[in-house]
Amino acid sequence: MPFPKVSIVIPSYKAEHFEQCLRSAIGQTYLNTEILVSDNCPTEAIRDICARFPGVIYQRNSVIREENVLSAFFSAKGELVKPLFDDDILHPFCIERMVAALQDRPDVQLVFSASQVIDARNGRTETRRPFEASGSMTGLELQRSSTLGMRNFVGEFSTILFRRSKLWEIGPRKLFVVGPHDCTHGLADLAAYFNLAAGGTAFYIDEELSYFRRDPVLQSNSNINANPNFGYCFSDYFDLLLASHATGVISNDELLATQEQVRGAWESLRGVFTQIGDSYERYQTYLQPLKD
Repeated sequence: MPFPKVSIVIPSYKAEHFEQCLRSAIGQTYLNTEILVSDNCPTEAIRDICARFPGVIYQRNSVIREENVLSAFFSAKGELVKPLFDDDILHPFCIERMVAALQDRPDVQLVFSASQVIDARNGRTETRRPFEASGSMTGLELQRSSTLGMRNFVGEFSTILFRRSKLWEIGPRKLFVVGPHDCTHGLADLAAYFNLAAGGTAFYIDEELSYFRRDPVLQSNSNINANPNFGYCFSDYFDLLLASHATGVISNDELLATQEQVRGAWESLRGVFTQIGDSYERYQTYLQPLKD
């Protein structure tokens, strides 16, 4: 199919910037889309906004956080799925560019792009450009680079597009799981990227196609004061090292070489997040037989 349908799925809770978010989905130059809003806002504000825009598929949802994300993802009907979170914004060419990156390339399972961090007033605060040119990497390379570097260079869910067939192959209970470790409360996005790109290729577009909003007054998972599980976003990096080693993605020598980096992160954060201490203890215990 030359123009596959893209489901723009919007798990929503916060109404403050939602209309801008929704308008950016409606205003895409790529026309073969469906827009699905999965709403668990405690008020009717998001429902009322959606009602003003004919064609938007609205579903009320009682589940919260990661369960609402999963509900939105698995409600998509399009061949391709484009997540968009409720206060983020898409560039008008975002979906057009992303679909072009995987057309006639069945190996490409995941597409992501450069992005911009914006504040409450849409002011640009940080450009995120992990590479200097567009290009592809295998899913294995994506996992190795992210795990060993202890970094998420892909970004948040609003910066990706993926194939629905791969999502259903993984299933809702495995999307946020890497090997023996469940990242649901921390690096769920990174775990999902590993799984969505596994066995295939991820393609990076060196164009600023999404805008991630960082508004410290909102109840957002990216805000330390609003998310009780925020510490897992750091401790999961330790556990992902172990999970990647357990599944053969990184070697003994590569894991042992991370000790200084892990210790530095633990020393910096142990007084802030209790999860770091537990994760560091697991890391030390796991490494002991490799040292002997």
